[in-house]
Order: sequence, then structure tokens, then C-alpha cells
Amino acid sequence: LSATVARSHFLHITPEKFYVEACDDGADDVLIIDRVSTEVTLSVKKDIPPSAVTRPIFGILGTIHLVAGNYLIVITKKKKIGEFFNHVIWKATDFDVLSYKKTMLHLTDIQLQDNKTFLAMMNHVLSMDGFYFSTTYDLTHTLQRLSNTSPEFQEMSLLERADQRFVWNGHLLRELSAQPEVHRFALPVLHGFITMHSCSINGKYFDWILISRRSCFRAGVRYYVRGIDSEGHAANFVETEQIVHYNGSKASFVQTRGSIPLYWSQRPNLKYKPLPLINKVANHMDGFQRHFDSQIIIYGKQVIINLVNQKGSEKPLEQAFATMVSSLGNGMIRYLTRNLLLDRLAGFGMRMFIQICFSYFLVDPAGAVLSNQEGVFRSNCMDCLDRTNVIQSLLARRSLQAQLQRLGVLHVGQKLEEQDEFEKIYKNAWADNANACAKQYAGTGALKTDFTRTGKRTQLGLIMDGWNSLIRYYKNNFSDGFRQDSIDLFLGNYSVDELESHSPLSVPRDLKFLALPIIMVVAFSMCIICLLMAGDTWTETLAYVLFWGVASIGTFFIILYNGKDFVDAPRLVQKEKID
Repeated sequence: LSATVARSHFLHITPEKFYVEACDDGADDVLIIDRVSTEVTLSVKKDIPPSAVTRPIFGILGTIHLVAGNYLIVITKKKKIGEFFNHVIWKATDFDVLSYKKTMLHLTDIQLQDNKTFLAMMNHVLSMDGFYFSTTYDLTHTLQRLSNTSPEFQEMSLLERADQRFVWNGHLLRELSAQPEVHRFALPVLHGFITMHSCSINGKYFDWILISRRSCFRAGVRYYVRGIDSEGHAANFVETEQIVHYNGSKASFVQTRGSIPLYWSQRPNLKYKPLPLINKVANHMDGFQRHFDSQIIIYGKQVIINLVNQKGSEKPLEQAFATMVSSLGNGMIRYLTRNLLLDRLAGFGMRMFIQICFSYFLVDPAGAVLSNQEGVFRSNCMDCLDRTNVIQSLLARRSLQAQLQRLGVLHVGQKLEEQDEFEKIYKNAWADNANACAKQYAGTGALKTDFTRTGKRTQLGLIMDGWNSLIRYYKNNFSDGFRQDSIDLFLGNYSVDELESHSPLSVPRDLKFLALPIIMVVAFSMCIICLLMAGDTWTETLAYVLFWGVASIGTFFIILYNGKDFVDAPRLVQKEKID
């Protein structure tokens, strides 16, 4: 039972304490959190006061310290995703953030406002789709990693044994993690995407599962988090595992995606595509080697698929990436551009390419390992979203076909593309995966999902791509600073200090931040009014139009030139480890 968490709880609230009661059969444990001293202890059900206000909850996400003091975050609603080898997988769909304090009278007006903003940041992250958990199964590890564990590992609590890269509430659980005796109440939560389907081909039924695990290291939003940090963690790193379960046999195929592992940035400046800048003073090889050393330890051999353009503004990044791989000279790493990948596939087929590179993990019903995956494809485009997902779905399909043939589900010579019912499930699941990853990083659904769903570009798909691009532009420039601050607060990259004399949120704005947009709006408005309402003479009207037209156009170029002064930049973490 040490590797499980209570399936459900009752939260009992008194003015002095929170009592979290485990509701499993035969359980008598009660976690007590003192709302004054913040002390965490274990007790039994008889110690719960009859006067306590009681409500059901489905887990503790953790605690966070804000200006007003500590807050307890609990899961209040969940949705069943499916069953994973007899383990139920849930999506957390609603949360509550409960203050330890009974009153806010101890705060000044500025502190009250800051605390309100910090709460809004926490609720913003909690409103993001994609938080998953299981009370009995370790979702943070692949099947292959779990197969190579010791009995001691199996006896650890879910929190102790979890891969910390994928525990998004690791910072929130820091107080509970320090006390092993209360780990039964500590629920590791994954952020990303999970879908499960019961499928049938040739009258044979199997389960097909897709899991994307989003790393909490160097997490953030598009444009504000690019490249790697000094520890080698890549932005938007996602581990995606495709699993098949048939007649007791289990097979999995793992891929990764992550930002180009160099020190580079692409800060918003109101341009549609800000120019990517490679840091000229950083030790790129040090961070690059740290990144791939850890990847090789975890996954084995690496085949890099770099999908960035080999021309235009993306070209310097592609060249720098290729140069780094060549300079490193590690035989465990192979580098492919999009053109090289297509040449390889055209040469001897994608299925053979995958099998020669890595194979896949396979275990029989008795638990005997028949094959191991010896490495991964590490794919990336600029954002590690749209182009990346298309290629990953392509590679995963070929691996899946080989697995299903070996398991006897597909006949020799049969192709997955010919299985219409399963193809629809497969394509839609990978398109949903693309949308989930894109919303979490870029703020909108993915581009090119029409190709993933149908195998071709459509008119509607092009229209939706245009709409999503427009929304991305708005969010990247005018709301991503708040989103980045929210993620940094949630993950513990920024800690609130209520004794800080100066509010971190009261960063003064230059007057032109407000003045120029107002002037621009007024100028355009007056220009339109002059066109609609002619003056006494056409000369007078033309003069008005020219004056306000020049004013509006001039204002527009001033804003564009000083674009970075108008975007919503993060305020809580002003300086990255290496920018």
C-alpha cells in the first residue's frame, strides 16, 4: 500500500485546522494541518471535531505561500479518463484554493491587491487543461523504466518514486514530501495529455494509449521560454509514449520533443515573428552537453530531427545546432534535418528506419521483456508544436504497425492506413495531443491539425490556422507576461516574500506605454471621421485627412520601433539564469 494514495477524502474545516480524512476501506488516517502554526501531523478519525464543516475532495495538490500567508489547494472535481492495466486514470477538472488565515485585516491595501493578483495567477494555472493523476499507478515513468526497477523502488510512495521532471505540483508538495509518514496524502500530478481507446482490428481487441508528459523544468510560454537553461533543461520538453496492451502483452514507443538546446531567445516586440537571437557570450557547448548527457542516460541513443527552416530567420539556429552536434562528436547522437529525414525514409522505408534505429519496448503476459527501446527520436521545430507533432505521429504509426504485426493483431502485409475505423481514432488522438501541447505552451490549438486528422491540408484547416495564428500573436504580445508569471509562481521559480518592502507587481510603466496607443486610436478615429464628414471645402477635408493619417501612421511606426515597451512582459522573474 505504500505505493498508493488514498482514492478520495473528506476535508473537514474548523477555524483552527484542516482535517483531511482518507476514505478508503479500513482507513483511519487523518492528516491535520494547523492553520496557525502550519504544522502537519497525522491522527485518527475520532479526533475530527463534530463542529467541523465537511466537504468531499479528491486529493491534495499542495500548499502555496502568498502575501496573506499559506493556502491549501485541493482537487474538487475529476473526470475518469480510463483504466490503465487495472489502474484508474483521472483528469483533475476543478480546484479550490483555501486560505489558512481567517481574516485579511493584517494586510495593507497594496498587499491586498498583490495577494489578489497572486491568487489570480494560481487560478489561471489551475484553469489550464491537462492535469492528470492516478492514486495507484506511477504515471510519470514509461513502461520500460518501470520494468527495470528494484523491489525497493516498488515499495516507495508514488511521490518518492516519481520522475520529478513530470511532477507539476512538486513545489506545492514540498512540505508533505519532507514527512514520509504523510506521503499517502501526497498526490503527484502530471501535466500534458492522456487518451485511451479500446480498439479492434481483424476482430482482435486491444487497448491503445497515448501519454504526453510535459516537463516542469524550464516550463513557460512561447517566446518567453526558449532554448535551454544552465542545467541543460530544454524549453517545452515533452515525453510522449504510445502504448499497446493486447492479451496481457504490453508494447510502448517513446519519443521526445524540446526546444533547440542552445542559449537563444525570441522576445515579443509586436512583430509577427520576432527575430530569434543566439546568445553570443554564453558557453553553448557546456549547456548542450549537459542536455544530451542527461538524455542519453535516460533514453539511450538520440536521433535528432530538426525541423526548423534551412533559410530565413531560422537558418542560423539550424546551422548552430548542426555545428554543436558535429563539435560534440558523440557517437550516440545522430542529426537529421527535414530533408535528410525524407531522404532516409525514401531510401529504405520508415518502418525499417525505426526498427534499425531503436526497436520498441515489449513485454509478454508473464512479464518477460522481449525487446527494449534503445533510444529515442528527439524532434523539434521552432516551437516544438505543429511540425513536430506531424512528424511524431508519422513515426509512431510505423512503430505501432510493427508492434501490432508482432502481436498478431495485424496480418503480414496489412497496413494501418487500411484500417479505416482505427485510423480515425489514431489521427484524432494525435491531433488532440497537438492541441493540448499547443494550448499549454502557445495559448491556442495547434496548426496543421487538419493534416494530422485527414492526411491533407483543407480550406477549413487553413482558415483555422490563420485564426489560431492571430490569437497566438495577441496572446504572445499582450497576455503572456501574466501567463509566464503564473507558471513561475506555481512551480516555485518565484517565491512570495510578504516582508518585501517593494511590491514586485508595481513595476512602473512609461507614460508612452499608455499615451501612444491612445494617440494611435484617436488618430485613426479622426481619420475615419474626416472621411465620413466632409468639411466646407475639399481642401480642408484633405488637410484633416492628411494630418490625422500622417499622425496615425507615424504613431504606428513609433510603436513598432519601440515594440518591446508595449508587450506584456513577465514581472516576477526579470532575469533568466542565462538569457
